[in-house]
Amino acid sequence: MSTVLIVAESQPDGHLRKATLHAVAAGKDLAQKTGASLHLAVLGENPSALAEQLKPYGAAVIHTVASPAFTHYLAESYAPAVAALASSIGADFVGAAATAQGRDLVPRVAARLKAAMASDVLAFSGSGSDLIWRRPMWAGSVIADVKLKTPVKAFTVRTTEFSAAAPGGSAAEVKAFQPPADVASSPTQFVSFNEVKSARPELTEASIVVSGGRGTKGDFKEIEALADELGAAVGASRAVCDAGWVPNDLQVGQTGKVVAPKLYIAAGISGAIQHLAGMKGSKVIVAINKDPEAPIFQVADYGIVADLFKVLPELRAAIHGSKS
Repeated sequence: MSTVLIVAESQPDGHLRKATLHAVAAGKDLAQKTGASLHLAVLGENPSALAEQLKPYGAAVIHTVASPAFTHYLAESYAPAVAALASSIGADFVGAAATAQGRDLVPRVAARLKAAMASDVLAFSGSGSDLIWRRPMWAGSVIADVKLKTPVKAFTVRTTEFSAAAPGGSAAEVKAFQPPADVASSPTQFVSFNEVKSARPELTEASIVVSGGRGTKGDFKEIEALADELGAAVGASRAVCDAGWVPNDLQVGQTGKVVAPKLYIAAGISGAIQHLAGMKGSKVIVAINKDPEAPIFQVADYGIVADLFKVLPELRAAIHGSKS
C-alpha cells in the first residue's frame, strides 16, 4: 500500500496550527483517491503533546521526530529529518500546508527525495497513478492541471480550498522515529524570534478579517475600530503595505497571507487579482468601495458603493447597538 505523509505544524506556543487540519483533510482526500494510508509527521524537541492532539483526526500512524535541534523551526534541520522519515516508510507523497513554513520546507524535502512538486494545490482529481493536481499560476489568473511523474511526489496545499479535518474514528498509532545525526550539525543556527504581539487574533487563524486598501489613504483607525468591535483580525492590500502605511505581516494576497475566514470585509480595496487570490475563498465577502466598477464587487456577496469613512463608523455603531 502506498503512503501519504503530511508534516504537521505547531504555533510558537506549541498548540496545533489550524492550517495543519486543512492539510490533514487534503491528505485524507489524496489517500482515498490513491488507495494510500495516511501518516503524519510531528517534529519538535518534545513532539508527544502535539501528536496527542492529532490522534483523533484519522491518520493511520503519527511519527514523532524528537531532537533539541527542532526546538525552533529551521528548514536546514527539518528537511533531512522529513526526507529520512519519508524514505524509511516508503512514502509516495509528502506534503504540508502552504504556510510560510510549508513553502520553505517541502521544496527542500522534494530536492532530497528527487521528487516532482506541486505548490499551492487546490484539488486532486483522477485516481491511482492517473492523479491530476490542480494548482494556480500567475496569481490565480490561470489554473493548471498537472501530473507529477516521479516515484515520490511532493506538494503543499492551499488550506482555504480544503475544509479542516474533523475528529472521529479510531486513534492513530504513534511511533517514534530517530532523526539523522546531521540535523544537529546544521550550519544555520537559531538566534532569536521577534514575535509581533497583538490582542487581535492572528490573520490566518481569525474567523473574521477586516482589511483596508488604498482607499484608506493610510488612515487605518476605522479599520482597526471595526475589527476590535467584531473581535476580528486586521488585513491590508499589497499597495498599503508597500506604501509603508501598515506592517507587511498584515498583507493579504498571493504574495502575502491566504485567508478564508467566515467573514471578510474589504474596505477601500479595488480587488486586484493579486489580492483576490488571497481572500476569495472566504465564506462571506463584504466590499465597500466608492467605485461601482471596482473588481472586488465581482467576488463580493454584499457590496456597498460608498465612502468607507462614512460606512465603517455607521456599521460599527449598528454592531455595538445590537450588543446592548
